[in-house]
Amino acid sequence: MTSSDLPALLQATADVARLMGDTAQSYFRTPIAAEIKNDGSPVTIADRQAELSARDWIAQRFPNDGVLGEEFGEHHPAAARQWILDPIDGTKSFVRGVPLWGSLVAVCDGSSVLAGAAYFPPLDEIIVAALGEGAWWNSIRCHVSAVSDIGQATVLTTDERFGDHDERRALWRALSARAGLARGWGDCFGYLMVATGRAEAMVDPVLSPWDAAPFLPIITEAGGVFSDWTGRATIRGGSAIATNHALAVDLRVALDCPVDLLEMERI
Repeated sequence: MTSSDLPALLQATADVARLMGDTAQSYFRTPIAAEIKNDGSPVTIADRQAELSARDWIAQRFPNDGVLGEEFGEHHPAAARQWILDPIDGTKSFVRGVPLWGSLVAVCDGSSVLAGAAYFPPLDEIIVAALGEGAWWNSIRCHVSAVSDIGQATVLTTDERFGDHDERRALWRALSARAGLARGWGDCFGYLMVATGRAEAMVDPVLSPWDAAPFLPIITEAGGVFSDWTGRATIRGGSAIATNHALAVDLRVALDCPVDLLEMERI
């Protein structure tokens, strides 16, 4: 992989995200059934058809690459380069006709996420990023906000109940009480808000790699900080905290997240 490959990968992730999103959009607000998977999350024909469309696209253009998708697992797991797919992030919103869902794709080389894209068909918004190439929101370079006071910050989470994470729930509620605005604009939409400067923090106590993968490069290239709840810049930590740069430390301290591992060099 060379630096000259990254612009092409940026475009490729955008193309795959649009393909999945447009496939899913064709089912949006139509009477389709939702099944419940073993993990308790819903899945529909829209999820499956969207992921299959992306897998076909990748197989035709990058036949030696691996694929990890939420609905159909791994293909070529030993491949040096891997595409990570989430055809509909926010299926619970999707099946209720709520437009705050998106289609996510990332390309990884080992543990490094080279490029990522998130497409929001009902909103006609797409955000893409590649290492060193910046983050681009509807073809315009985007940046996180410069807000540096928690009292003026907008903080977001997917579900403030936080499942079984009682301690993290309590930390979130304390933070939300201090913030200027706290909302449940969750799933992938929350990360879009941070990357485009419309919110200062998005936190998730539980997150799968396909949920997180595109947002590590997107948040970082937009000038923010992406980590798991232990402060590591990883998509495989099972959780995520995405913030602007100015509040990266303060917000993580408020959430009892270690800050000694934060990658803070990008502004």
